[in-house]
Amino acid sequence: MTRLNDRIDRAVALIRSQTAVQPRLAIVLGTGLGNLVDAFAERQEIAYSALPGFPITTAMGHRGRFVFGVLDGAPLVAMNGRFHLYEGHSVADVVSGVRVMNRLGAHSLIVTNASGGLNPRLSSGDIVVIRSHINLLGKRFNAAQCEAKYPDAKCSEGSHGLWETIANPYDTRLSEHAMRGARLSGATAVEGTYVAVSGPNYETRAEYRFFRRIGGDVVGMSSVPEVVTANSLGQRVLGLSIVTNVANPDAPSKTTGQEVIDLAQLASTKLCAIVRFVIGHEFC
Repeated sequence: MTRLNDRIDRAVALIRSQTAVQPRLAIVLGTGLGNLVDAFAERQEIAYSALPGFPITTAMGHRGRFVFGVLDGAPLVAMNGRFHLYEGHSVADVVSGVRVMNRLGAHSLIVTNASGGLNPRLSSGDIVVIRSHINLLGKRFNAAQCEAKYPDAKCSEGSHGLWETIANPYDTRLSEHAMRGARLSGATAVEGTYVAVSGPNYETRAEYRFFRRIGGDVVGMSSVPEVVTANSLGQRVLGLSIVTNVANPDAPSKTTGQEVIDLAQLASTKLCAIVRFVIGHEFC
């Protein structure tokens, strides 16, 4: 057994010894979006630091714990804080939480994040229902995708025959529920394409223009490794992104990490309403 599999097994065993919740749905909560767990009934929290060998999150606005509970009748588990490549984690570490939640019984995944707007039609506070993505995270992602699906394989740069085309990584039915939930709640939501970069720096004017030209609507530093891993595990995936700021390459303004957190928190009520609509129509 590989060291990675052993770490996942130990985390799952410890979690099962501390909670009886058997989640049907997993949620990854991005920057500034942790308050969704305040609505959980029968809430239990397990810090990542309590799990032997499990990675620790250091990003702003990420509390670093699994949260179990029931929301609108659906048992679920949420990651209150994710792992990023820019924190120095391997991609195997970045996707470890998704693998743990799947092993606990969650067969669907909602990934959320805060993002920068590339499409000039977007405004701060809008929700983008992610229908596709562009992966600009680099070669390390490929090796980790291999390791997540084939943990006993030698996932080197020279490995061949291990990759699958993911034409539609985001579930159409879940995305349709999200768009309908947004309309009924009064939130502004559009479907769009998410560009994933490694960060942690925000983009230059030239990069913003490039990302928009290749088809991006929003840009961020997460989510794609989780989505690809969830697909390889057979999970249905919904991606939701809160636009915290919209780039204007011709009149650039400085953005700080704290401003992103503050803007995401302001819009999080809209995102929570969408998530609850999806849960009520698909998981209850």
